[in-house]
Amino acid sequence: MMKLYWSPRSRSFTALWLMEETGQPYERVLIDITTGAQKSPDYLKINPMGKVPALADGAAILAESAAICAYVAERYPEAKLAPPAGDVRRAKYLQWLFFAPSCIEPAILQAHTKLEIPAMSAAWGSTTQTFDVLDQALAKGPWLLGDTFSAADIAIGAGMNFAIRLFKMVPTRPNFDRYLDACAARPAFQTAAKLAMG
Repeated sequence: MMKLYWSPRSRSFTALWLMEETGQPYERVLIDITTGAQKSPDYLKINPMGKVPALADGAAILAESAAICAYVAERYPEAKLAPPAGDVRRAKYLQWLFFAPSCIEPAILQAHTKLEIPAMSAAWGSTTQTFDVLDQALAKGPWLLGDTFSAADIAIGAGMNFAIRLFKMVPTRPNFDRYLDACAARPAFQTAAKLAMG
């Protein structure tokens, strides 16, 4: 059984939602980041960055939300969280899965801090461009892969929910609202949200 190392009210929500979508049993191992447990020597052996979430599947141990999404989606193909190898949609799935940490997260941070970074210097381009690209993709909806929900929606939906609905860090748009409503309507999202609130 997989072990998910997590903490309430943290970025662990993505992995909680992911695991709930699989429909498979898993063990939640609480790492209380309010007490600094993520910096304990034992936990640093699991994730040297001292962050949550992390995942253990027997001897396989990994961190980083997008990597956890990719791993779990492949480990549980019956959950249909990723197009299989050879499916033309897999290219866009992988693009969107890694768009979450490489573009969405830094764009949210830039928007929230109002930090001026020249678009040519920022690996994600610009905040406006990042959200415009996502907006255009979601206009085709209901999901990033059209009618197919995937782990990429978990990675991006969790981040956008955090930034728009929970902390009002970035302004919303009609396509974002529709998308986040669809995410929030999923039973696995609702279960994860209850767990994440502690």
